[in-house]
Amino acid sequence: MDTALRDRTVLVTGGSSGIGAATARAFAREGARVALTYHRNEKKAVHVVAGIEAAGGRALAVRLDLTAPSTVGEAVAAVAARWGAVDVLVANAVHWGGDAPPDPGIRFEDVPLAEWETMIGANLIGAAAQVRAVLPGMRARGWGRIVLISSGVAEEGVPGPGPYGTAKAGLHGMARALAWDAGRDGILVNVVAPGFTLTDSRPDLPEQVVARLAAGTPTRRLSEADDVARLVVHLGSAANGNLTGELVRDGSAAARAPYAAG
Repeated sequence: MDTALRDRTVLVTGGSSGIGAATARAFAREGARVALTYHRNEKKAVHVVAGIEAAGGRALAVRLDLTAPSTVGEAVAAVAARWGAVDVLVANAVHWGGDAPPDPGIRFEDVPLAEWETMIGANLIGAAAQVRAVLPGMRARGWGRIVLISSGVAEEGVPGPGPYGTAKAGLHGMARALAWDAGRDGILVNVVAPGFTLTDSRPDLPEQVVARLAAGTPTRRLSEADDVARLVVHLGSAANGNLTGELVRDGSAAARAPYAAG
């Protein structure tokens, strides 16, 4: 199936590692011009760019900070200056509020409202800012694809604080609204909700933990970053002809998180 991505401009936010990096590489293999963003770790982003270029692809690294809305417009402007308006947006960047996911031991009522504002501002409103920045160009050309990266946490929940899962759940409503708003302009918008995914940014897990998690999935295996990346490329290309406003789960979505007992 032809993805028709050659010479399309793709922006993958949060593309310096994990699912984002795998997605950037996957789009590049289809002949797309790929811009990927990073927040703090420019070195990792440059490494991904170098790998894409070494394989004959075209790539660019730009900085984006979800907590600083002005950097969203600056990133999109930098991409446009190099290659023209963005054809495909993969909104993958995430803000944890620290260097790791939330502590599951914190009770809901002990999370300050300021943290709610920060997490939802970055992970939900930040995604809206990315979409707003690329929509005018897509409308003008009558074609575009937007893939919002959510998480199985949005449906399954996690012990402890709820701002992250709440923000990710909001992406589903955003996609439904955008499907109606932008569909007549040739723009398709969908959400991908990865389950527990094995990536280069996740610490190594004991084999018995991986086996237990895999046993809870239909395929008896956990997805790797490339599995999710291929799904995103399909939704973000001409191979997706008319699927919009939908939430798509990958095969790891049924895996129980490692904190779950039993």
